[in-house]
Amino acid sequence: MDKIVLLLTHPHVIKIGLLTISGFLIRQALVASGQRWANTYHHLGSYLLLPNIAMIITSVIKDDIALSLGMIGALSIVRFRNPVKSPFELVMFFGLLSLGIVCSVSITLSALLALLLIVTIFGIKILDQILKKFNFNIFQYSFGDGNMNFTLEVNANNDIKEILDNDNVIYFYFDKERKIFSYRLVFENKDKLISFRNKLEKNSSVVSVKADIQS
Repeated sequence: MDKIVLLLTHPHVIKIGLLTISGFLIRQALVASGQRWANTYHHLGSYLLLPNIAMIITSVIKDDIALSLGMIGALSIVRFRNPVKSPFELVMFFGLLSLGIVCSVSITLSALLALLLIVTIFGIKILDQILKKFNFNIFQYSFGDGNMNFTLEVNANNDIKEILDNDNVIYFYFDKERKIFSYRLVFENKDKLISFRNKLEKNSSVVSVKADIQS
């Protein structure tokens, strides 16, 4: 029993526990704030392991110059080969690595960094929801942010001003020969897409509606 208590109170075990919990909370914060790209098995594993790997590597090489140089060479060979979808995803990976590196020096600073990441993720989402009530957007939602989207394609025989004036429109095309007006809209969740589609059912100008729901 004493050996188990001694093991659980070992500094490295405490650091691994802190980093594992921090990685999990950061990942859950991303998912809760609507960043569905983080809601995969691979991202969960990465967020749990990456900070701990960085901490262990830093702990091993910090007092050995020769080993440090060797590790730099190894890390230059072993690198992420899959494409990073967005700058924000890259920042998250860098933040996870920084958590591990900082934790080998100061647990307090590592905990503060984890708290900063979580507060920033939720803070942006909360601020966006507040400012939307005043018709003000702090960022533009697009396909380029590495996130899944819910798209709606609408074809109509007349120009529909209600659609063209909508902030979610990302594409518009008019086929003069067939006299078809085509629109594409992107929504951040399924409920908003369905709500807008239901409004279009009352419009007699709508010829067809196609939804692409990626959940």
